[in-house]
Order: sequence, then C-alpha cells, then structure tokens
Amino acid sequence: MSSQGSHIFSGFRALGFYCNHVPLALRYHKKHRDHYVVTAVGKAFHTYNCSKLGIVSVSNSHPDDITCLAVDAFLVYTGCHNIIRAFANGRQIIHTYEGHVSDVHLLLPFGEHLVSVDEDSQLKIWDIKSTEIYLELSFDNLAFCITAIMHPTTYLNKILLGSRQGTMQLWNIKTNKLIYTFQGWGAPISVIEQAPAVDVVAVGHVDGTVIVHNLKFDETIITFKQEWGPVTSIAFRTDGQPIMATGSTLGHIALWNLEEKRLQAQMRNAHRESIAGMAFLQSEPVMITNSSDNHIKMWILDQADGSGRQLRVRSGHSSPPTRIHFHGNKGQNILSAGQDSSLKSFSTVHENQNKDLGQAYYNRVLGKKKKAKLEHLKMPPITAFVSETSRESDWDGIVACHQQLPLVTTWNYQRCTMGKHKLTHDRFKGQDNVIATAVDITSCGNFVVIGWSTGHVDTYNIQSGLHRGTFGQPTAHSGSVRGVAIDGLNQVTVTGSADQTVKFWKFKTKHLLHTLDIESPVCQMLLHRESSMLAVNTDDFTVHVVDVELRRVVRRFSGHQNKITDLTFSQDARWLVSSSMDCTVRTWDMPTGRLVDCFLLDSAATSIALSPTGDFLASTHIDDLGVYLWSNKTLYSHVSLRPLPSDYTPTMVALPGTSYQVKQETDEDLEPSNEAAEPMEEEFQSPDQISRDLVTLSTLPNSRWQSLIHLDVIKKRNKPTEPPKVPKAAPFFLPTIAGLTPTFAAPEEENDEPSAKRLKRAFIGMKSDLCKALEHALETEKYEPVVDYLKKLNPSSIDIEIRSLSYEDTGSTQAMQHFIAFLRHIFSTNQNFEIAQAYLGLFLKLHGNTLSKDTSLVTTLSELAKDQSSSWLRVQKEFNQSLCLINFLKNAAL
Repeated sequence: MSSQGSHIFSGFRALGFYCNHVPLALRYHKKHRDHYVVTAVGKAFHTYNCSKLGIVSVSNSHPDDITCLAVDAFLVYTGCHNIIRAFANGRQIIHTYEGHVSDVHLLLPFGEHLVSVDEDSQLKIWDIKSTEIYLELSFDNLAFCITAIMHPTTYLNKILLGSRQGTMQLWNIKTNKLIYTFQGWGAPISVIEQAPAVDVVAVGHVDGTVIVHNLKFDETIITFKQEWGPVTSIAFRTDGQPIMATGSTLGHIALWNLEEKRLQAQMRNAHRESIAGMAFLQSEPVMITNSSDNHIKMWILDQADGSGRQLRVRSGHSSPPTRIHFHGNKGQNILSAGQDSSLKSFSTVHENQNKDLGQAYYNRVLGKKKKAKLEHLKMPPITAFVSETSRESDWDGIVACHQQLPLVTTWNYQRCTMGKHKLTHDRFKGQDNVIATAVDITSCGNFVVIGWSTGHVDTYNIQSGLHRGTFGQPTAHSGSVRGVAIDGLNQVTVTGSADQTVKFWKFKTKHLLHTLDIESPVCQMLLHRESSMLAVNTDDFTVHVVDVELRRVVRRFSGHQNKITDLTFSQDARWLVSSSMDCTVRTWDMPTGRLVDCFLLDSAATSIALSPTGDFLASTHIDDLGVYLWSNKTLYSHVSLRPLPSDYTPTMVALPGTSYQVKQETDEDLEPSNEAAEPMEEEFQSPDQISRDLVTLSTLPNSRWQSLIHLDVIKKRNKPTEPPKVPKAAPFFLPTIAGLTPTFAAPEEENDEPSAKRLKRAFIGMKSDLCKALEHALETEKYEPVVDYLKKLNPSSIDIEIRSLSYEDTGSTQAMQHFIAFLRHIFSTNQNFEIAQAYLGLFLKLHGNTLSKDTSLVTTLSELAKDQSSSWLRVQKEFNQSLCLINFLKNAAL
C-alpha cells in the first residue's frame, strides 16, 4: 500500500539559514536611505537591511539551489541552473531569461542590459525589460575560460573579462569587438574589482597574488601576496582611506594600505570557512562579509592598527546540528546544539528573537578573547542536553554532555552564556576512558542526574555544583548508562543501561526500587512526566513504552529498519514520534498501539522535537545546517487517523525551504493513473439525529429559548419608571388677554388622562405568518418549515406569534389545534426537544384560560402530555441509572 506524504505533518519552513558560498550583493535604496544586502540561502535569497542587519524579505522558492546573485537599483537577479530570474521587491518574479545550455555562474547588471556567463563560457547580453537576447559571445574553455566579469567605471559599453588562463579581455558590447587583451600574470584569475580611482582595477589570483593594475596604460601599480591561499573576494574603502581588503579560503581578511604599499592589518579567523563575498558601505568605514559558514558579519574599521571589530552578526550553525529541544512551555524557542560546539536558540515567531549562547570552551574567560579562540580551547560537540525554565532567572538552567568527555557543562539561557560549572566526579581523575553519556534535570530546576559510561549515576546541585549522592553501590549498572529520567515530583529516578536493564530508584534515598529486564541494550530514554510514560529505544530498533507507576512495559513499537536517532512525545502523550537512520519519521498512537503516520525523507533525521503546544515538529538532518519546522495539520483541518497496514510504503517528502513553495501541477499529475485508485475517504458529517430513541437538542443558543416564559417579567424590569419628558419650548410672543389693561394669559393645563377610546385593529381578518405556516404544514404534513421559521425569530417575535394564535387577536381555536399538532410532531421525532418545551410553556402561559374552557382543546392537550412524557421518561431512566452508579462510586469506601 502506498501513501501520499504525511497525514499529520506538512512542511512549513526552515530556520537557521543566513547565507552560503554564493557571494553577497549590496545595493543602496535612495528612498529608504539605507543599504541592503542580499544573500543566497539554498533555493531562496534573503534581504537584510544594514542599519540593524534585520531580515526584510524572503524570496519565492527556486526549483534548485541558487548559483549566483546580482543586483541593480530596482531588481535582484538570480541564476539557477541555466535559467535567470529577475525579482521585484525581493520576492516576486517579474522576468525570466532562458537560453543558456549550461549552468549560469556569473551575472552583471549593465544599465538596461544584463550580462550572464555560463560554465561553458557562453556570454549572453539580455534586454532586461523585453527579456530578449541583445548579443551572444562564445569562448573556448581551453583558450579563455571566463572566471570573473566587471564593468570598468567611465568605460562606456565595455566589460572586462578574467579567465582561468590568467589573461583578461576588454570588450565593447555595442560594437561586438575585442578592444584589448591583457596578458596577465601567469595565474588563474579568481576575482576582479573596480578601485575608487578611474582606470584602476584589482585582480585577485588563485595563488594569492593581488595585482592593482591600470587598464588605460596596461601597467601594474602594486603587487601584493597573501600567504593564505586563493583570493576569494576584494573590496575598497570609499570613505577617503586608501585601504583594500582581500578575503581568503581560510576565513582570514587582509587589509592593504595602497599609499604605503604594505599590509596594514590582519583580521584572522573572521570566518570559520572561506570568505565568499565582501563589500564596503558607501562612504562609511563599515565592511560586510559572508561565508559558507552560515555567518553574515558587519565590521567597523576603527581600531588603532587599522583593523576592524565586529559590529553586527547574523549567524546560524556552521556545522550540522546534533540535538534540538523546545525550551519553555510556549513552544516558541528551539535550543539547538551543533557539531561546531555551539548552542543556539531559534525562534519560531521572528528571527530577531534568536539567541546565540556561544561555543563551549574549557576556559570560558580565555575563550571570550578574540586572539585566544584556538582549537585546543574549544570543547567537543554537545551530544545530549536538557533544559528547565523554573529557576533559569536564578542560576543555570541548561545542562549538556559532550562527545568523549567526562565533563558536563551548564549554560544560562537568559544571559546567553556558558555557565560557571563543569560537573565531574573526583573518582574519574586520571581516567581517560570515562564519558558522560546521559543527563536529566529535575522539574524544580535544582538538581541534575548524570550517567557515565562506567555505570555510575550521580546527582549534583546546579546552583552550587556540589555532589549530592550516588545511585548504587558501587555502580548503578554493570554497563554504560544510556539514559536517565526523573519524574515530575522528584520521587523516582529511572536509569537505562547497555546491560539490558531499566532500574527504578528512590530519588531522595538512592535506594533501588525495581529492576526491569529489557531484551536488548538501551540506546535512549525519554520520559513524559505528566503521564509517567517512559519511551525506551533499544539497539534492536524497537521502542518500548514503560509505565513508571506500574513499572512494566505497556507498549512495543517495531518497524524501523535502522538505528533510531530520536524520540519525542506529544503534549498529551497520545503520540510518540520516532526518527531513524532509515530516513523515516513514524508516529505511533499510544492508546491503540498502532502506527498512524509514516513519511520518508531524502536525508535521515538526527533529532526531532514536538513543541509543547503541539503546533510544530522540529527536525535536523545529516549534513544539513538548518532546523526544519513541520506544521501539525490536525490543528487546522480534519485528519482521519487510521492504523496503517503492515505493507504500508511511505513516500518521499521534500524538506521545507525558508519560504513556502507552491506545488505546480505537471502533465503527469493531470494524466489518469493506470493503477487502481484508492477509494477517496469521505469527510465525516454528523447526522441530524443519531437515533430516534434518543432526545436530540437544537443548535440554538440558550438565550433564544430559555427566557420565553419570563419575557413579561424581563420587559417589566427593563421598563423605565417614568418616560423622559421633553421640556416645553417658550413661545416667541407671550399670549395676552385683550382689554384696557393688557394681561398675560394663563397656560392651558394638559389632560394626562388616557383616551377612553380603544384603538381597534385595522385588519381584523388578517392571519399571522405562524398561522399561515401551520395551515400549510397541516396540508403537506411537513412541519420542518415551521421549525425553521421559529428558529429565525428572536424571543420577542416568538412571543408575538404565539399570542396571535388566540381568537382575540388574529387566530382562532383551529389555529391553536394546529399549533398543538405541531408540538406533537416534534415530540414524536425527538428532535429540537428543548425549544419545543419552551414553546409549549409559553403557549400554556398565554392561553391557559382559553384552553381550559374549550373541551376539544383539553382533549388534544391530554394527548400531547402523553407524547411528551413518553419521550422524556425513556431518557430520564437512563440518566437515573447513570447518576445512581456515579453516586455509588463517589460515596462507596473502596
């Protein structure tokens, strides 16, 4: 049986990517008055502002990795395979240039044209707006293999090409003519950069030689030689200082003084790997560099010796991460330990909330010093770590084990530094084969339990770093300890070992409580403290689930074909997710003990973690620098999880990128498959009524029917005690009485007595809408329209409609008979039970006197009472039985 990806998880995005080996591109935005740097990250590119080095935009995804970048004042150009794309606003593709046969590796915006060069040295010049080819030039790789391209300043319609053979050619692209050939200096050219002076360029070679050359006279001005290998990038200061910077493959930067023709300063270990690109901000002593070590750095050259200091940095792991873990209960921060001995925190909300806790050094003080960052001070990579937030504001809350080391280090998340303690026991002094293999921290954040390869298990206080006890005499296990876990109440400690046993210890007294034999050596353990479920991964590729309270195995999951790399529980412990070197990620349902989801990856996952809120699954992979997020589809859509059959074959799922990639339909997707299609799973819809023997309530809110019988009381309570009186306006001319002596007339007294006349209804014979609906329902024997009509009315409108059933208004005795028949129909179907009770109560309250005087109505009401009691008593009997059982279990002394 085949599948279509994962039923539960969907690729969301990747974290921790900032740049790669593609040189950066720098542009200046006149409107924003800020510089922007563009870096390639796999299949997309990122745009950062230089004011804060913050992320501005992420482009749409490419089909494959980007090979080259270029920018002009408006657009960003990328090369991917043999296709060139132009992006506007750093995101949308507006132009596509197709015509190259080989992969494009050089791009140069040139006014209204774009120059591109592929690996076969085929040069094409494109019209940017029309995407048409303006000019084509072909070169032979054996004679002139293009490796660098630039436009000399003030040289109209001319481009300068550098080759692997060491020669340079100056071409006029308007006349399609070769103007001049520079013989070169006998070494392959790697980079050409324009100097601030006109006619002068700097040429970097593979042998480390840097030539400052005058193109107009074909004369070499200065020759420099760096001893660090090939020149990878060149940049010039434009703030008036005659400084040229060059990058090397070792990550060092050399600063050359062009006036004094000497080496001004060195910036060693600026990056951990080869410097891919560098550029100076216009008229500022600020340089920005990127490297394949996944770091973007800004340097300000204000040191006394002319060198620079680090101003800002955006950095991810320079080596693949080995272990990840969600920090805190909000699920917004992921702690990641990498093979570069660093510990970082990546935010799932925004990149600005990322943290770098630094690298692990034997001497933290010396490790902070720039000149002392040597390899002998750096500790090996972290192999396992745990974190706790309860006391992280008071002392260290992260504890980590290192590869082939007996030391256990502590880290502080809030201060983003390595802690002051390095925990190890005095018994291991002078022993070289001792390794700290497992670690766990208590929920209170005060103690840490460490397991060693010798079988010892010790407890330490994190605040003081003091030893607080040892499990077992003399050792807890006869083999290497592979896992330790502490329950949520600090009552029981569980240890697993290569001696095929899982032992339960009293945390306080360190006494052994129980020993559980496992059929295979323990490889890893994970405890879900809320449910006391312990997942034990063994060397036979099986996952055993142990109930810590019962101290026995309650589930066994098998199916992986290679070593299981990591385990993670969902928040409610319903799912257990496992990853393996067989490139599969499997989700096991704990209550049923069955496999409910499985998908295949092109690269095996080394570590996985489910967020405490259940919205994301994070994963890291072999030879990959990123942390990948997978969204939980069950939170926003209906997913029917059924046990997968034993012959289930998972399909490949691509890793998500830094931006969302829209899946495009291909012709193969549109063509019908020859194989027998699986039946489509219909979406479950709840029926209107589960059973006619059960009472079904309506979906109306309580406010629409609960207050019907008390509506008159509510109106009386809300009625104002005295209506507001409008003040009488004074007349413009006061009335007077005619006579010899004019006198003012007394005001007329208003008569507040109500009129004796009673307003009669204008249309005595008009029937209400409810009466008409009841008559029509009686003829068709369909009362559903009447129910739908009453459901739409508010309580006051329902009161008016039921009042209209009386012959004193617009109704009649026959209308009351119809309404009673309508209620009998509702009780017979057992639907809309509560609103029928409310309508009946209001009907009896309003027309009780009229009903009692009519013999036919009394007879009909007695039949209605029988229908009502028969439908309710059946359900009440079930309620009474359940309530009786609950009261017995509640009060019985068991």
